[in-house]
Amino acid sequence: MSETTKRILVAVGMIGIVCIVGVMEHFGIPAVRWLSVFVAVGMVYEMVNRLFNARRIDIAKHGWLFFLFLAWLVMLVAAAYFVGASVKNMLLLLAIICAADVGAWFFGKMFGGDKMWERVSAHKTWVGQIAGVICGAVVALAFGPLVVGNYLPELLWVGIAVALLSQYGDLTASWVKRKLGIKDFGTILPGHGGLLDRFDGWIYVLPIVWMMM
Repeated sequence: MSETTKRILVAVGMIGIVCIVGVMEHFGIPAVRWLSVFVAVGMVYEMVNRLFNARRIDIAKHGWLFFLFLAWLVMLVAAAYFVGASVKNMLLLLAIICAADVGAWFFGKMFGGDKMWERVSAHKTWVGQIAGVICGAVVALAFGPLVVGNYLPELLWVGIAVALLSQYGDLTASWVKRKLGIKDFGTILPGHGGLLDRFDGWIYVLPIVWMMM
């Protein structure tokens, strides 16, 4: 089975899980909260596992940064629990993060341009980041009339902030992987890597949103 086929099948499976979660929420089961916590706990587990299997030289040189990152991920579990209590808030954040991720990838690949931080991530460009922020802002603005039923112009700033935070979460995860000498944090999602690879946009978004709440 090709890598592309694996990615597509996993993506379909994730969409299926989202549908099941939506049905459970409809019947009053807080599935979004507990799924968010499950993902966050999985991210912590993957980081702990990688630290135990890391090259000694990297731990010796950057150990305190790795463990600071791990402590931040532990806080992410609490943030997922509290932010996940609001289905609409979590849906908004996920929609912005996905839009920023897809927008950055598509337009960055289409137009290329200067790299943001080539030593950490060879494919991320400034054009991609700007496009990702614009896509995130557009989705945030559309969220008001489509989901809430009202046009909420203040969501523009939410979209910009979340899109930026999600992209820098992605860069942080890439930096950690580079220093640990690994390609992916895990293999639980074939073609996508681990939970930490797929949900790295949460790294800064959820804790900061939780603090603001």
